[in-house]
Amino acid sequence: MDEASTSASGGSAGRSFPPARSGVFYRFTQQDLPAWKPAMTPGCVITIFLIIGITFVPIGLVCLQASNSVAEIVHRYDIDCVPNAYRGNKQAYIKDSSISKKCIQKVQVRYRMKAPIYVYYELDNFYQNHRRYVKSRSDKQLRRGLEHTESSCSPIERSNGLPIVPCGLIAWSLFNDTYGFTRGSKDIMVDRKNISWRSDREHKFGKDVYPFNFQNGSLIGGGKLDPNVPLSNQEDLIVWMRTAALPQFRKLYGVIEEDIQADETITMHITNNYNTYTFGGKKSLVLTTSTWLGGKNDFLGYAYMITGSLSIFLSILFALIHVKVPRPHGDAAYVSWSRKNSNS
Repeated sequence: MDEASTSASGGSAGRSFPPARSGVFYRFTQQDLPAWKPAMTPGCVITIFLIIGITFVPIGLVCLQASNSVAEIVHRYDIDCVPNAYRGNKQAYIKDSSISKKCIQKVQVRYRMKAPIYVYYELDNFYQNHRRYVKSRSDKQLRRGLEHTESSCSPIERSNGLPIVPCGLIAWSLFNDTYGFTRGSKDIMVDRKNISWRSDREHKFGKDVYPFNFQNGSLIGGGKLDPNVPLSNQEDLIVWMRTAALPQFRKLYGVIEEDIQADETITMHITNNYNTYTFGGKKSLVLTTSTWLGGKNDFLGYAYMITGSLSIFLSILFALIHVKVPRPHGDAAYVSWSRKNSNS
């Protein structure tokens, strides 16, 4: 063997290469394995659109019916709960601790609300998804205690030289309005237990971690926490710490386990503590029931109906075009995969 051939073969000594066109390996890489390759004829396309339409329209109607069967009351109270003397300066009202924040609002129930009735507070123009806001927390601290306080909690990390538990902007801005309900002279009980995710209570918030040095500084952001109750039992905090993706969101406050009849008048006893006036936010109190599909939301029903109706329209349009201006079809025997099968 000459020197050139020796040097050429020396680099590949001890290695083996698969054949360039070796059976299944080559057919797989070239996407040439046996497969169903349908020819989309006009009749096939029309049938597919028609099936989609016939299926989606009834589903949309069922979803809309489920959404319309939800009884819901949405009552905005952030303006009505401000005394007339402070309507021109709402920030002065909310920041003055000497002014009572108690507020009574009455609403009439239009439809029968069957238990369980979910009580939500709704905030608008509040961007919990802001990057700085979302990062300002310490998951290790929430789970294990103050020795795991991290710099990510800045600027709400320490107060008077001591760590804050829970630290961060999310916990510091905890929502602190409170609600109570009566009808006539009878109180309506609101169950505040199990309003948070079970996985959060058991895995994200420690059972032996207690609030420490929280809201003790000169700048108070929101609600206070009981220092004798572990974070895993502070469900208002747990609900608040699961940040919302949109600037308008609802968070669960409690559950009413008794029916409310149509045309009843419900008295809402609201403590209007939370400051949304600085950033032009809105606050609403929501009472709602639910169905097998969840709460009131017409979007899914309309989406199914619009998609189904459009599919039926397209199927009729394509059928008319196919009948009026038929297009000659090619012989399917001449397509590439059919020729390969016949040759083999």
